[in-house]
Amino acid sequence: MDARAVIEAVRDGRPTAEGMRWFAAGLASGAVTDAQAGAFAMAVLLKGLPEDCRVALTRAMRDSGDVLRWDLPGPVVDKHSTGGVGDSISLLLAPALACCGAYVPMVSGRGLGHTGGTLDKLEAIPGYMVDVSEVRLRALMHESRCAIVSASSRIAPADKRLYAVRDVTSTVESIDLITASILSKKLAAGLEALVLDVKVGSGAFLPSADQARGLAQSLVSTANGAGCKTSALITDMDRPLALTAGNALEVGEVMDTLTGINPTARLVELTCALGGEVLVLAGLARNAEAGARMIRGALDSGEAAERFGQMVALQGGPRDFVTRYAEHLPKAPVIRPVPGVGVLAGWNTRAVGEAVVHLGGGRLKGDDVVDPRVGFSEIAEPGDTLSPDRPLAMVHAADEAGAEAAIAALQAAARFGAAPVAAPLVQEHVA
Repeated sequence: MDARAVIEAVRDGRPTAEGMRWFAAGLASGAVTDAQAGAFAMAVLLKGLPEDCRVALTRAMRDSGDVLRWDLPGPVVDKHSTGGVGDSISLLLAPALACCGAYVPMVSGRGLGHTGGTLDKLEAIPGYMVDVSEVRLRALMHESRCAIVSASSRIAPADKRLYAVRDVTSTVESIDLITASILSKKLAAGLEALVLDVKVGSGAFLPSADQARGLAQSLVSTANGAGCKTSALITDMDRPLALTAGNALEVGEVMDTLTGINPTARLVELTCALGGEVLVLAGLARNAEAGARMIRGALDSGEAAERFGQMVALQGGPRDFVTRYAEHLPKAPVIRPVPGVGVLAGWNTRAVGEAVVHLGGGRLKGDDVVDPRVGFSEIAEPGDTLSPDRPLAMVHAADEAGAEAAIAALQAAARFGAAPVAAPLVQEHVA
């Protein structure tokens, strides 16, 4: 078997699981060239893969590098989101799950396009280290039962090769390749259960309901086929998930929620819904409702906040972060209101995320340095009546020029008119 034969088979609609395994190994070893990887990606985009081939590709990409094996007294679980604006759920969910009997070695990513990245948020905490060795990650599982870290270069190297090629060959949109990319990295963490948060709406990577449903079904069937108990929720991203967008600002909102000082209802609702799902999959709750109550109990009792503080300290952050987070988080020098008048009918959520990126809160180029201070707070919710006393949001910027540009961008992202009918946060369940 060689790369040309595999590409021809996919192109002609007759791929095989054996071919997928060979190609993934060739990506990792270098036997497959970049040109061949690009041709393969385009063939998959145009022709698609049957489920057995998608599972085989995912497993082989997972197995192209290190795969963690655990011997812990509880189930190893995780959550993955397809990305959004104001989505800081991982920071709430990981410690809450750890309080409910699970172990959570959460391998996360950085911001991509208009969507924020969990690692960028955590690096707004002074001293927090996302790069840890496997030995240290194993120690963290015993010490705090949860950790949020970056993937090492030894995790799914076949995916790294293919992802880089997809980015420059207009093949990023392939559902089969998105599925294999997401799951190869997640399953390399040795998970027993996984819950997926697939976004739908103007701020989602795939905005239409049909696209979101197709991705959710592909992810769930492939993960289960690869041996990891998995379900998905399709959730609303037609508006920012929370009231802040920007790294340090979102961490502050998480801490307001964990400590009970000023909890954000949508963050709590989605954390409980996703947590309930994964606790059922892991055998720690009899049904999703019971699992959601367990997560809510960990949040309301303050136990999840304590666990989060323990995780932060063990990964290099301040030991008093939970009690003094407002002092530790960096603050932008320019804070101004974003004017708006009338009833807010809705948001172009992607444009909100892009405004944060252009403020410096994300990357326009791969080597850009993220400014953790910038973003938006007090983001208005659809149905709010705006006035000089109730602006669209507060912009946090590095300088006056950045603030002016962000004000214009956010105003352009807002829609005004009649009060909208509120869409449910959780829209579908896929199992």
